[in-house]
Amino acid sequence: MDRATFACSTAFFRDYSSSSQGAFCLPAGHVDFIDKVESFTYSDFFRDYLIPNHPCIFSAKFTDGWGSRRNWVTWDGKPDFDHLLQNFGEAIVPVANCDVKEYNSNPKEQLPFKEYISYWKEYIKNDYRSSRGCLYLKDWHLSRAFPEQDVYTTPVYFSSDWLNEYWDAIAVDDYRFVYMGPKGSWTPFHADVFRSYSWSANICGRKKWLLYPPGQEDYLKDRHGNLPFDVTAPGLQDRSVYPCYNQSQPPVEIVQEAGEIVFIPSGWHHQVYNLEDTISINHNWVNGCNVAIMWCFLQDELAAVQREINEWKDPVDDWHLQCQLIMKSCTGIDYKEFYNFLKVIAENRISILENGLDDEASAKNTPKAAISTLGMLHAVFDLKRTVKVLTSLSANEDFKKLDLTSLSPPPEALLHHLKAAIDTALL
Repeated sequence: MDRATFACSTAFFRDYSSSSQGAFCLPAGHVDFIDKVESFTYSDFFRDYLIPNHPCIFSAKFTDGWGSRRNWVTWDGKPDFDHLLQNFGEAIVPVANCDVKEYNSNPKEQLPFKEYISYWKEYIKNDYRSSRGCLYLKDWHLSRAFPEQDVYTTPVYFSSDWLNEYWDAIAVDDYRFVYMGPKGSWTPFHADVFRSYSWSANICGRKKWLLYPPGQEDYLKDRHGNLPFDVTAPGLQDRSVYPCYNQSQPPVEIVQEAGEIVFIPSGWHHQVYNLEDTISINHNWVNGCNVAIMWCFLQDELAAVQREINEWKDPVDDWHLQCQLIMKSCTGIDYKEFYNFLKVIAENRISILENGLDDEASAKNTPKAAISTLGMLHAVFDLKRTVKVLTSLSANEDFKKLDLTSLSPPPEALLHHLKAAIDTALL
């Protein structure tokens, strides 16, 4: 999308407050179905789904050109095991056992991909039964392991992706996954990492989604404050264990067909079933629209750690550091890394605003290319949202108690640079 298009979109100039993320109610559980590729713009998605935090479904037309939809699927819509083995047979993949509960998830093991496909074929032959249980290949970083493969292209609607921009920059991790599983495989009740957005595209097969808007999960907790493993379990009817369950609303239910993409908003808890043998592409992502939700989540996580530590041990000299370490081990990030996350995003946009876009960068799959597509005004929007969250982080008492001398530039200097870059861009 060019700059002129964004200049016409007043959405990017509204001063959206974090409270705008609270518009979670959908009329009668309705979920919009987006069918027209040509007329549905990024501005439409931004205004109608990202900002109000509403789910939607994109039709299979949006994935028609993907290599995986051409090459990974047989003529009758089933996974093409022969093609997959030829391309990925020697890979090692993470596999979960859907029949076993371990804490509040399924235990995982690493298997050779060819062994998993052999299991899957046998599972189908045995009428979807196995002594090994129902095994589900989950969270496979296929794109990172096989970057040369023609698998898919991220739709423009999901291209403002701070999570993968940051983790690509530090070359540590990413949040791009492939899922493959037989009919009956499923994912227990959860909300996505950092309360991120997610999108999930079915390459083949069908899924059923049960979605709960933010806040509904509180009614589903047991008397100890724990979320259920399975929101369809009959035990939730026991009011002595789940005292508020009868106050919860029914979930928003989606049946996702082959080729379709489901957009899951930030903080929506969900449970997912494969109704057929299914392959999907999944991304988690954060951007300026929900980074404040991520920051609130991190504050809640730290508060939970602090409460837990206070219950079993007197505070030690490095108590605040220990809390950060525990939080990072549980969530994958602490306050100092969150600062670096914001810094990388901000500096990328400042660089573009100050130096412009060169043709080579715009042609590649890079943050600069994404911003080139979305327009300079989107970079300004990103910086404005970053300033709000960074200001809150800098004033946070737990953050100020950490040793911040290793942060470069210091938070005050970064904030000054961000505000100056915004002022200059809007002249």
